[in-house]
Amino acid sequence: MRRMATTITSTIKLASGYEIPRLGFGVYKTPPEETERCCLDAFKAGYRHIDSAAVYRNEEGCGKAIRASGIPRDQIFFTSKVFDISYDKAKASIDNSLALTKLDYIDLMLLHKPMGGSENRKGAWKALVEAVEAGKLRSIGISNYGVHHLNELERHIAELEAERGKGKGGIVSIQQVELHPWLARNDIVDWCRQRGIAVEAYCPIVRGNRWDEPELQRLKAKYGKTEAQVLIRWSLDKGLIPLPKSVNTSRIMSNADVFDFSLAPEEVKGLETDEYSPVAWDPTVSKLED
Repeated sequence: MRRMATTITSTIKLASGYEIPRLGFGVYKTPPEETERCCLDAFKAGYRHIDSAAVYRNEEGCGKAIRASGIPRDQIFFTSKVFDISYDKAKASIDNSLALTKLDYIDLMLLHKPMGGSENRKGAWKALVEAVEAGKLRSIGISNYGVHHLNELERHIAELEAERGKGKGGIVSIQQVELHPWLARNDIVDWCRQRGIAVEAYCPIVRGNRWDEPELQRLKAKYGKTEAQVLIRWSLDKGLIPLPKSVNTSRIMSNADVFDFSLAPEEVKGLETDEYSPVAWDPTVSKLED
């Protein structure tokens, strides 16, 4: 196996100018009472990137782990998300996330979903932009946006620039969406890459639902890795930022052990399918009026 130059702390520069680690640790559905321990396990495994959300109800445990880790704050990248989409609710959500985590700033805040209607989406985005200007957030973005939502966001940014002044419409740094070989979403990925927007992949290991796929089994055997490790490596080799999650200490460690091999370009392409098979919710297909 050939060694990769990247490591678990390797980063990508975002459009905001800040750096984000290539691999993140997700805490979706992690019980609040388990979150601090899981995050500390992740830090021991080398992770420096934690992905939470207001609706997960475990931001407090993430903040406790960050403070207890002994790792300098500027070496940990913390993400949360606004679930209730409107200007006022987004402002309140940002302040609540800061209060719960007891952090001075949040590295990345995303709008968790596109539902809420056009004016509310614009208002929620404006709240994120204002929070960046206030020093509460460093980078901002969206999650679960389809191309039609992304096109609308581009219009909203232009409108905000006209209303607030040039350069004051906000910078989109990240789009986070379910992504794996059975849901490659190349239309969304291409839209983002054309604009310098990084793409994060949640459910990168498909919740273990596709372990019996022949090509996955072949690559597992070839590289002496687990199915999860091969799928995380697929995301990395596609240029995505995968966000695997686990509450099991050994799997947290194992999922981080993906930087001593890489898939060949033809293997990345060969594992990818034309399927559209989400394993989570799929707000990307919601209508603009939703």
